[in-house]
Amino acid sequence: MPLSRRNFLVTGSLAAGALATVKPFLAKPAPPADLRNWRVIREQFDLDPNFVHLGMFFLASHPRPVRAAIESYRKKLDANPFLTVDRGMFENPEHSIPERIAGEIAKYIGAEAQDIALTQNTTMGLSLVYHGLKLKAGDEILTTNHDHYVHHEAIRLSTERNGASWRKIPLWESWDNVTAGGIVDHIRREIRPNTRVVGVTWVHSQSGIRLPIRMIADMIADMNRNRAQRVLLVVDGVHGLGVEDPTIVNLGADAFAAGLHKWIFAPRGTGFVWAKPDVWASMRPLIPSFTSFELFDAFNSGKPPAGTPRANWFTPGGFQAFEHWWSIPAALDFHYAIGSERITQRIHALNQHMNVELRKLPNVKIVYTPIDSQLSAGMVCFDMKNFDAQKTVSKLLEKKIIASTTPYAVPFARVACGIMNTSDEVERTVAAVRSLR
Repeated sequence: MPLSRRNFLVTGSLAAGALATVKPFLAKPAPPADLRNWRVIREQFDLDPNFVHLGMFFLASHPRPVRAAIESYRKKLDANPFLTVDRGMFENPEHSIPERIAGEIAKYIGAEAQDIALTQNTTMGLSLVYHGLKLKAGDEILTTNHDHYVHHEAIRLSTERNGASWRKIPLWESWDNVTAGGIVDHIRREIRPNTRVVGVTWVHSQSGIRLPIRMIADMIADMNRNRAQRVLLVVDGVHGLGVEDPTIVNLGADAFAAGLHKWIFAPRGTGFVWAKPDVWASMRPLIPSFTSFELFDAFNSGKPPAGTPRANWFTPGGFQAFEHWWSIPAALDFHYAIGSERITQRIHALNQHMNVELRKLPNVKIVYTPIDSQLSAGMVCFDMKNFDAQKTVSKLLEKKIIASTTPYAVPFARVACGIMNTSDEVERTVAAVRSLR
């Protein structure tokens, strides 16, 4: 009997009766009966009631259904770790929980399961993409001045290895003149014959500005019609996913990376990359995968894997907090129960309210986030006249309001309203900012 993938991993055999004691499943606790009520939704989060929480984009508080799913898996893992993991991960494709999770994510974003790689966060996802692309000396990655540290570092570290170059550009001339057309024009003008990748961020954590990704993608697609080597569009989507329309495949990007433990409220340490099949096929995997049975079959046969790379070749292997990974569907079900359109409307309404009211305050110097709902999403960034960003945030914390500073060379004060927040909390925050002297 040839060495199977499962036997290679677990080095042993189990009686059929023992295996039958662990049935494959995805823990999906039923959401509360009535998530039409925003108060009920707020009650799903075990948040300290003594604070106004305006930093929930940073790391999720698990809502009740997610906590229940995690606990359900934790109990099974603690009671029988071998059988639970063996059955859920390694026995056969029909029982593969990772494959089923990829299908759940694909359903949420309007994609196909075979185009999803599972990750632990956005940082890992961007790194898998940029290090996986087969770039060489003479090729260029074009990105912007406005992206997060991890996006720039993923690019920098990859180009140090492959010899390609990278360049950063601004997307607007001034904060009071940010337009969708202007953003697209800035990128169009900077794409050169040797540009192979454009890397952008859907919603900027520095300013709260939301880029017109569909317009950028259409512009690049138009340019690619006359190019021998097409330009790929890579998107850091973490602060748009869970706020905007979830069908991200309609954005037109070639690759999209996001953590799920922010606006999606999935278990901490979860994320994914979606990419077009031809993009996966053109890349090199970086870390051995535990989710591709064909890779183990190739290993056992002593031959290279047949065919071109596909998404599940890129899901990093190794053991991890399975109870978190396997509970992702509970967070997606929570979103379904509330309704994606309602979530978008609620988050936009609260943040628009905050944006408008902050602009009226005489002690607020500037609000960087546009009023235009097409250029904003779930956060509002601003500066005070008399305080720097850190002092502003510290003063608000004294009033039990949790804001944050943007982690950039020039930090701004930042507040972000999610579905757990209320209009009263917006008013309380505005009043607190007004009182700062």
